Amino acid sequence: MSELQILVNGLVLGSLYACMAVGFSLVWGVLNVINMLHGSFIVLGAYISFFLFRHAGVHPFVSVPIAAAVLFALGYALQRGAINRVVARPVLTTLTLTFGLDMLAYNLMILAFSATPVRIILDLGRVEAAGVIVPVDRLAAMLLALLLTAVLYAVMRGSKIGRAIVAVRMDRDAATLMGIQVERIYAVTFALGALMAGAAGALLALIFPISPTMSGQYLGKVFIVCVLGGLGNVPGALAGGFALGLIEAFAGVYLGPQNAMTMGYVLMLLLLLVRPTGLMGRKGYE
Repeated sequence: MSELQILVNGLVLGSLYACMAVGFSLVWGVLNVINMLHGSFIVLGAYISFFLFRHAGVHPFVSVPIAAAVLFALGYALQRGAINRVVARPVLTTLTLTFGLDMLAYNLMILAFSATPVRIILDLGRVEAAGVIVPVDRLAAMLLALLLTAVLYAVMRGSKIGRAIVAVRMDRDAATLMGIQVERIYAVTFALGALMAGAAGALLALIFPISPTMSGQYLGKVFIVCVLGGLGNVPGALAGGFALGLIEAFAGVYLGPQNAMTMGYVLMLLLLLVRPTGLMGRKGYE
């Protein structure tokens, strides 16, 4: 396999990883909540797309906004109903709560879907240029992932709700004095994180088999991306996602697929030693 082909494969993976991780990064950076549910949100988004395709004939790309909307509503309800009650407590408390909710979600998905992997099979052909071959479904998933990430960035930079989220992230007390409803902003932020996870899961179902047992692996990947890129900002998630995608692509070819994710963890540990804030993070949000 040529280096150019490996590079393209890594960029495709990286775009999906960025889309997976940007919501996790946002919730961690704004709420200071390590959302252990995020991997289950990704898997649930994938299953929504899968069942819409199998039983209702909905095209997988059309199901992306549907999965995103369902996860937004679920994330908002969970945050307002449960997580918001402990959000001001030490991070270990919120981590324990989201871990318990994740265990509940995992077991419910095992009961509902079983552990047998499933996948959406959609043959759209392939694109070939300069000796590089990319299936059209993967290329489309990459472009949609980048588009979703760009839309979130635009919302954060140019909308009223985005500016409120940034204000709460910078100084919760000052934001409260300015009239911002912090509890509502927390709920919207958590819901946006769930939305991005659901959309990313719907795109992943086009490329990889899905199963409830994958939730832990996805959570590990988004954790690496956030540490690599930095917390609470979209460019950091993009940088971390592309870094992990390229590392896994090259390590999978030269060191074996079984060592690809291990190299991601190694790089994460090395970066924590020399730059705890990540590639694009800022001091105070590590």
